[in-house]
This record gives sequence, structure tokens and C-alpha cells, in this order.
Amino acid sequence: MQQTQKSQSGQRDPHLHVQKIARQMQELIDHLRGDIKRVNEPRCQAMFETTAEVLSGLKKAFDDYESKNEPAWD
Repeated sequence: MQQTQKSQSGQRDPHLHVQKIARQMQELIDHLRGDIKRVNEPRCQAMFETTAEVLSGLKKAFDDYESKNEPAWD
């Protein structure tokens, strides 16, 4: 019973979800930037770089939430 309560409380902890999503965003950012070097088409490279930049901004918001910094939109 106690293990079930711990896992349920862990699932409700927003920080665990924020950390997981931030980690996944960073993996995607790294993947996109790596693929920029693998494709030769400039429009595709620009799209990957733009996507990586947008995700970087979103990841910063997640990082700010974790460190309790004031978000840029306040």
C-alpha cells in the first residue's frame, strides 16, 4: 500500500514531469542540431535551426520553473 502511495504522489509531482519534458526537449534540440550537419538543403537546415531555437526558449522556461526564476513572460 505504501509503495502505491509513493508512486501516486510521484506521478503528481510537477517537478518530475518538468524534468522529464525538459530532458526530452534537450534531446530533440541536440538531434536537430546534429541533423543540420547531415542535410545539404538550406531550407531544411534553417527549419531545423529555427525549431531548435524555439525549443531552447521553451526549455529555458522549464528550467526557470525548476530553479524558481521569474519567467520572461511575467
